[in-house]
Amino acid sequence: MATALPTAQPSADPGTEIARPLRNLYVVRFAFALVWAGVLATHASDLDLLSRTLLVLYPLFDLAAAAYDLRTAGATRHRGALHANIALSLLAAGGLAGVSDTPDALRVWGAWAVAAGAVQLVVALRRRRVGGQLPMVLSGGLSVLAGLGIAGTAGQDDPSLAALAGYATLGGVFFLLSAIRLGRELGGGAA
Repeated sequence: MATALPTAQPSADPGTEIARPLRNLYVVRFAFALVWAGVLATHASDLDLLSRTLLVLYPLFDLAAAAYDLRTAGATRHRGALHANIALSLLAAGGLAGVSDTPDALRVWGAWAVAAGAVQLVVALRRRRVGGQLPMVLSGGLSVLAGLGIAGTAGQDDPSLAALAGYATLGGVFFLLSAIRLGRELGGGAA
C-alpha cells in the first residue's frame, strides 16, 4: 500500500503557506551542514572511506531537501529550478562516488557548487515575496564563487578537503539566517 507524504495545507496567506515549511527546512539544513562539516574536518587530509561517504552524502541530502521543497505548498513557481537542483545533486553524488583522488573530488565539488549556487540564486530571487531570502541570494552567489575557488585548489601541491567543511559551514549559517528571518516574518510562530 502506497503512503502519500503530507503536504502543507493551504492558508489564507500564500507567503505563510510556503514560509513555514521553508523555515523548518532551513533549520534542518543548518544542523546537517554543521554536523557534516564537523565530521569532514576531522578527515579532511585523506580521501578515506568516511570522507568519501560524506562527499556523496552531502549532495544526496541536498537532493532530498529539494525534493521536500517540491512537495511544499507554493513551490509550483520554482519546480523547474528545483528539478534542475535534484538532477545536479544526483550527478554530483555520482561523480563524487567515482573520484579517485582529492583533486578530482575538489573539481567535482567545485563544479557542483557553481551550478547549484546558480540554481539557489534563481530560486531565492523568485521567492523574494516570501521574505527571508536575502541570505539565500547571498549564499547562492557566494556558492558560485566558492565553487570556482574550490575547483582551483585541486591544482595545489597538497590539496585538502578542508575547504569543503568551511563551504558547508558558511552555507549552514546562511540557512540559519534565512530561517530566523522567516521566523520573524511569521511572527515567531511555532512550526
